[in-house]
Order: sequence, then structure tokens, then C-alpha cells
Amino acid sequence: MKRVLISGGGTGGHIFPALAIADAIKKIDPLCEILFVGAEGKMEMEKVPSAGYKILGLPVRGFQRKFTLQNVTVLFNLVRSLFISWKIISEFRPDAILGVGGYASGPIMRVGAWRKIPVFIQEQNSYPGITNKLMASNAKKIFVAYEGMSKFFDPEKISNLGNPVRKDLSAKISRNDASAHFQLDPNKKTIGVFGGSLGARALNELVTMIQDQILKDDSVQVIWQIGKIYESQYTNHKLQTCNRVKINSFITRMDLAYAACDLIVCRAGALTLSELAVTEVPAILIPSPNVAEDHQRKNAEALVKEGAAKMILEKELTANVWNIISDLLSNQAEVEKMKFNLRRISKPNAAEEIAFFLVNS
Repeated sequence: MKRVLISGGGTGGHIFPALAIADAIKKIDPLCEILFVGAEGKMEMEKVPSAGYKILGLPVRGFQRKFTLQNVTVLFNLVRSLFISWKIISEFRPDAILGVGGYASGPIMRVGAWRKIPVFIQEQNSYPGITNKLMASNAKKIFVAYEGMSKFFDPEKISNLGNPVRKDLSAKISRNDASAHFQLDPNKKTIGVFGGSLGARALNELVTMIQDQILKDDSVQVIWQIGKIYESQYTNHKLQTCNRVKINSFITRMDLAYAACDLIVCRAGALTLSELAVTEVPAILIPSPNVAEDHQRKNAEALVKEGAAKMILEKELTANVWNIISDLLSNQAEVEKMKFNLRRISKPNAAEEIAFFLVNS
């Protein structure tokens, strides 16, 4: 019986691709045992069990860029995590280890390499995280989603298979059904503004900047995900009374949201961009400036270079963004070109192809 250990997390961009790979492994080999290892207190400790998989936690945390007393604790917990990882691997005895990024993947991959267990890396971004860069020399294979990753990794180890996404996003959903779910008119142009599960302050502020234009233009409607932490701030928002604007703190059925939209305004996390490619929805990307190594901007630039998206930096957000949105919605030729390029770069079978490597390692 095969055993696969998947380590990492911290953000949805690490966790959800890992879960998609786990599901694909189970389809290839239903008897395969899968164990996740994450960081204590992080979102994977909730998301993974709810998806039906067992997870164990490590007390690992990231180092502060400046020297602080907290780094002493971080170093102590890193050593503890290495010992715990050794115990986990001894008891589970994996045939393969997959690191998906995040601090929790480091100790597991390091111990796995020491013990000569095949280690694989799945890097979601166009600019790799520090853990994956540090562990790359120990990896048997590195799965990436962007061209040009040989700048960071041994080209002999790289396989560009794309980022795994949830299978429900690949299903064909009619625009009528998707619009009905949100109580919208399928004949109107629909804009999605998605800031992720927690929300994005800059995107919410952008909607407020362009609210008058939205109210005046009866030909458009909006699905606006404000994020759970901003819910109370937008209870009495001017757009709450407009039946063409649907305000949600969280959207569970993102497959329906993508299917309902003609254009999406969103951040540029790796998972989001892969979902855009699979669903073929053109987007205006607003990269978060508050991420390590500015990787969202690099992700967005990669899609812009392919002619598959537009990008506006957060510092450039003004009410004039409405002109960019309306111009794009009225330019069907440009929209179709972006859809074509998204289709060209999408890799809907990424999870299955990565799973095949792991099961047959």
C-alpha cells in the first residue's frame, strides 16, 4: 500500500492545490494512505480535516527579517519541528513526500531527504518561496506553473504541469444557472470583485470609488466579495440597496461566480490565476503589495505577458479604473483574445499529472 505525505500550508494558495492533488491521488489509487503535515494554528489545521484527510501540526513559524528575541523562539521551534518530523516520518513511513510551500513543509522535506525518501516540490508562484528555494537541491522533481523557473531551480528537475485547481471549476455551468444563483440578469454584463475569503481593503475601497458609475450604468451588475473581516464596515453601504449589486462576505460556490462573470477584478495569487485560466474569465489584476518577494506582481506580469489579463498596481487605483473596466467590457474582440490566451495557458489536469508522479515514485 502506497503512503504519501503532503506538507505545507499557511495560505489557501498552498492548501487548496495540495487538497486537489490528494483527491487526484485517491482517484488513481483509492487504497493510498495520505497524511498532511501543517503549522499549528494555521488554516490548514481546519481546512484539511474538513476535506476528509488527517493532518498533524508542527510548532514551526517564520523568521522575522530583523533580529528579534522572537527569532530565538522561532529557532527553538524549528529544532523541535525537525524532531517531530522525524517521529512522524518514522511512524507513517511515506513512499513519497510532497512539499507545497509554507514553513511547515521545510522540516518534513529536510528530514525526508536525510532519510532518502523521494521528495517532490510543488511551487505555485512565478517567484518561488524561500522554503522551496532552500529545499530544491534535495527534490527529485519540482512541479511549477510558469515558464522561466530555471532561473531558480535545476532545469533537469522542473516539470511545468500548472497549478492544481478544484475539479468543480472545470465543470461546464450555464450562464443562466450561475446568474440565477446570484439573482442576476444573464443578459447584463457582470463584473466580479473578489478579494478572497478574508477580503482585500484596496479592492473594497475601489468599489466605493466607482459606486456612482455602477449605479448610473444599468447595463452592468456586480458580484462583490468583501471578505469576512470587512462585513460590518459595509452593512450600510450605498450599493446595498441596488439590486444589480450582490454583496457577499464569502462565496462558497466560486464555480458559479466564475460562470456568471464577464470580467473579474481580483488579486494575483497563484491559485486565483490558475482558476481564471481554467474558467477562461478575463481579469484586471490588482497585485497585493504586502506579500513576500512581491510575488503577486510577478504572477500578474506573467499573465499580462501572455495577453491573458490586465494589471493595475494598487497605488494606481482611482475612480478612473471604471473607464478601463467599461472599455474592456465593450471591446468584445479584446475579451475573446484574452479568453483564447487563458485557454492556451490553462492546465486543467495538473492535479492528476502530479498525483501520477507521486503514486509511481
